[in-house]
Amino acid sequence: MKYDFTSIMDRKGKDAIALDAVGVPGGWGPAGPKDGWDIIPMWIADMNFPVVPTVQEAIIERVKHPAFGYFNPSEAYFESIINWQEKRNGVTGLTKECIGYENGVLGGVASAMAAFALPGDSILVHSPTYIGFTNTLKNGGYNIIHSPLVQDADGIWRMDYEDMDAKIKANKIHVAIFCNPHNPCGRVWERWELEKAMEVYAANDCIVISDEIWSDIILAGNKHIPMQSISEDARQRTIAFYAPSKTFSLAGLVGSYHIVYNKYLRERLESASSKSHYNGMNVLSMHALIGSYKPEGHEWADELCQVITENVDYACSYIKEHFEGVEVTKPEGTYMLFVDCTKWCEAHGKTIVDVETACWDVGVALQDGRMFHGPCHLRINLALPLSRVKEAFERMDKYVFNA
Repeated sequence: MKYDFTSIMDRKGKDAIALDAVGVPGGWGPAGPKDGWDIIPMWIADMNFPVVPTVQEAIIERVKHPAFGYFNPSEAYFESIINWQEKRNGVTGLTKECIGYENGVLGGVASAMAAFALPGDSILVHSPTYIGFTNTLKNGGYNIIHSPLVQDADGIWRMDYEDMDAKIKANKIHVAIFCNPHNPCGRVWERWELEKAMEVYAANDCIVISDEIWSDIILAGNKHIPMQSISEDARQRTIAFYAPSKTFSLAGLVGSYHIVYNKYLRERLESASSKSHYNGMNVLSMHALIGSYKPEGHEWADELCQVITENVDYACSYIKEHFEGVEVTKPEGTYMLFVDCTKWCEAHGKTIVDVETACWDVGVALQDGRMFHGPCHLRINLALPLSRVKEAFERMDKYVFNA
C-alpha cells in the first residue's frame, strides 16, 4: 500500500482520549489494565493510523502565514466538498449555497432539533442507538422513541417499517433521526431500504436528520447511498451531515458540514445554529478539510477501506471459530463491531460487566454496548493496525472467553 496502516503509533499524552482517558477514576473511559499490560485502544471512535500527509501539509502551509484573523470559508473549501461528494457518492447538482459548516455532527443535530422541534416533542430513532444521539436528545428535553432494528434469518439488521409508521403516528412525530451507515450495527442501507424508510417519513410529514458521517468507510462489496439521492422528496425533506473527521480521524480539529437543498430547512437550521454563536469555523479546520479532500485523500480513503475490511474479516472469523456463544453480524461499513455476548454469558454465569472487566484487565480497552441499547453487547473499534487487532483477540481468547 502507498500509505502507512501498519505502524503502531504512541498516542499516549498526545491529546488522545483513546488512551489518556483509560483508567481515569470517575471518568467515562474503560478501567486501566493490570500491571504488565499495555493498552490496545478499541473503544472511542477514532483511528490509530497516521493521517493522510496532505492534511498536515495543508495545516503547516497555512500556519506559515503569521495572521489568523476573522475569515470566511474559501472557494476551495466549497469546491473540495462538491468534488468529494461527486466522486465518492455520485452527488450532482450540489452548490455552495447548500453547504454549511457545523461544529460537529452532534452540534448540527442539536441545531436541527432546535429549529424543528420543541422540548417535550417525540423524536424517532432506531435502536441500537448511537450514544451521541441519546445524550443530545436528552439534553434538549426531547422524548426519545425507539424503533428497534430486527435481525433477519441471516442476522442482518433490518428496519421494521410498520413499527416506524405506528410509532410516528402514535406519538405525533414530525422529526426523525436516521443513521446512514448505521452506528453501532454497521449497516450500509440498500436503496430499496432507504426508499421504504422515506415512504414512511413522507407519509407522516417527517423532517429527516440524516447522520452520514460514516459514509466514506464502506467495506468491500458495499456502497453508500446518500439519503438525499433517493428521490426529489427525500432531497427536499432531509438535512444531511458529513465530516472528514471520521474518515481521516480529525475529531480533534472539529469540522463537520451540512448539505441541505431545501431553502426553508436550510434557513431555519442556520438560524438555530447562529443563536448560540458556537458554530464558527476554525481556520485550521477548514484547511484540514481541503487537505483531506485532495486526490491523495481519495487514495488514502480507498486503502483505509481495504484495511478495515481485512480487520473486520479477521475479527469476525476469529469470533466464529474461537468464541463459542458470542455472536456478531459482519458490518458493511464503519470500523465498529457490535458483539452480542448473551449466549456466552448465560452459559458461563457471567454478566457483560464481567466480560468487559476481564477485557480491560488485560489492556483490551473496548466499550460497553449497553449505552447503545445492546443489553449484553460490546462495541469494538477495529481501526488499528492488524497486528494490534490480532493481539487483542488473542488476549480475549486466552484470558476472557476461553480462560
